[in-house]
Amino acid sequence: MTTPAAAATKPAQRLAVVTRGDAVESEHLGHVAVVRGGELVAAFGDPDLPVYTRSAIKPLQALPLFDRGLVERLALTDEELAVVCASHDGTPLHTAVVDALLAKGGMGRDQLGCGPHAPFDKEAAAELVRQGRTPERVHNNCSGKHAGFLLLAADCGTPLDRYLEPDSTAQRLVCAAVADMAQLDADRIGVAVDGCGAPTLRMPLVALARAFARLAHPVALPAARRAACERLRAAIARAPLHLGGRKQLGTALVQAAPGRLFPKNGAEGVYAVGVADLDLGIALKVSDGSARAIPPVVLALLRRFGVFPEVPEALADFARRPVHNTLRAVVGHIECVLP
Repeated sequence: MTTPAAAATKPAQRLAVVTRGDAVESEHLGHVAVVRGGELVAAFGDPDLPVYTRSAIKPLQALPLFDRGLVERLALTDEELAVVCASHDGTPLHTAVVDALLAKGGMGRDQLGCGPHAPFDKEAAAELVRQGRTPERVHNNCSGKHAGFLLLAADCGTPLDRYLEPDSTAQRLVCAAVADMAQLDADRIGVAVDGCGAPTLRMPLVALARAFARLAHPVALPAARRAACERLRAAIARAPLHLGGRKQLGTALVQAAPGRLFPKNGAEGVYAVGVADLDLGIALKVSDGSARAIPPVVLALLRRFGVFPEVPEALADFARRPVHNTLRAVVGHIECVLP
C-alpha cells in the first residue's frame, strides 16, 4: 500500500524558538492536532497533514500480540510490553528484556531485522567501547518492537525471514490494528520503510491524535481491545524506564503522571500523547524534523489542555530547555511560542 506525497493545505505554524542571550536565533515550525472525545478541538498548522508516524505508533503496533492471545500464553511482563512499545536507550536494562522476549519464542538476536547502532545512552555506549565490543542489533532502539513482530510472525505462520514485509500476514494484522485505532480504512494508510527496516505507516496527524486518545482512554472500544490498551498503559506506568530511558521525555512524563499519560516519540519530529482521564490525544509534527523543539511544545500543550496546572519540577528542563555552550554554561533556551 502506498499513498502519493501530499503537502499541507494550511501553512505550518511557529511552534518553538531557540534563543541565545536575549535574541531569537532559530525557530521551528510545525503542525499540531488535539482530539478530545473523538473530535478535533484544537489545531495549529494543518491537522490533516499526512505524516509518517515512525516510532510514535509502536504501542498501536503491539496490539496484535493481545489479539492473538500471545500476551497471556507467553506471560509477557510489564517490562517486556514496555520494551515492545519502546524507542529505548540500548542499556543492559533494555537489552536483557529484548533477549527475554526472543527467548520466549525460541529465537536469538541474529533474527532481529533491525540494524545495529550504538546505544543512545552515553554510558552504555562508552561501556561497549571499554569492553572492545561493537554494537549489535539488540542495541537498536527498535529491537523490542522487532522482537514483538517476530513473536507475532511465528504465531501466525509468517516465515521469520519475511516478518518485515508489508504484505506478510503479520504486518497486515499490524496495519489493520493501527487503522482500527485511528478510525481509518487500511487502504488510506501509506507504507514506506522506517529507519529500522520495519514498515512505517503514514496517516493524517489528526488520526494519530485520535488513536492515542483511544489508546489512553479506551472506554468506547470492544472489551478485548479495551483490556489490551489498559494493560499496555499499566505496563508503562510500572516500567517507565523500559519505554525509553533516564533522560527521555516519554519516561519523564510517565513518571510524573503514572497511569495517566501514554506518550511516544517518533523520528523526524513526530510525537503523540494520550491522556487517560481527559479522553485527550495530542499529535505534533515539527516541519524540519528536529526533536529539540518537541519537549517544550508538548509540555505547553499539556498545560494548556488541563493535564498539569503547573509544570512539575521534574519536567522543568523539558518545558524550557537550556542551551549550553561547551563549558556547560547556559547561553539560551528552547521554548514554546504557540499563541
